[in-house]
Amino acid sequence: MTRVLVVDDQFLIRAGLVGLLRAAPGVEVVGEAADGEEAVALAARTRPEVILMDIRMPGLNGIQATERILARATAESDGPAPRILVLTTFDLDEYVYGALRAGACGFLLKDSGPERLLAAVAAVGGGDALFAPSVTRRLVEAFAQQAGTDDGAGPPPDLAALTTREVEVLKLTARGLSNLEIADRLYISEATVKTHLNRTMTKLNLNSRAQAVVVAYETGLVTPGG
Repeated sequence: MTRVLVVDDQFLIRAGLVGLLRAAPGVEVVGEAADGEEAVALAARTRPEVILMDIRMPGLNGIQATERILARATAESDGPAPRILVLTTFDLDEYVYGALRAGACGFLLKDSGPERLLAAVAAVGGGDALFAPSVTRRLVEAFAQQAGTDDGAGPPPDLAALTTREVEVLKLTARGLSNLEIADRLYISEATVKTHLNRTMTKLNLNSRAQAVVVAYETGLVTPGG
């Protein structure tokens, strides 16, 4: 069973999501929250594997809630952090970039159909990215030049701790290549690519592949259109 927490400030949308998920096999809705503060509290209490997180909410927004939830999970280190899937009305919403930078693993449009929603929850719950790396790249390229967003994040991390191979893997990841494509490019196994990427994320204190892509752009390792 994939444990899911639903967060949305609009009652009808939240109720629709909860109803759909509860009717799906293999999914357990462990809670629903109407705002960011409630989401943080429920995430700590129910320990969901997947969180459907609305971005635009009054008070503590989805970006800030994502940061708090993942920071607490990292500090406690008593299990895997929840996989956060942000809900948005627009696929290139600037808030989506902020959420990815904060550690969310992907995004889902609110008008997605039931099959898309359930497939997204299954994919994210299984540890996969919701969308192809090329989609991540296009999204990040659209907002990589926007400085001073109000998501509260600090400056990008220093890449000096990474090995040459880890930098190569991070660069190719940011350019939209899959793990298999990176393996073919560098003449290494796909498992080795995953190991390098996991070590990179640990060294840079990152929570998701999408966040690693954002860091690659923000540090200048990869440039939009480069």
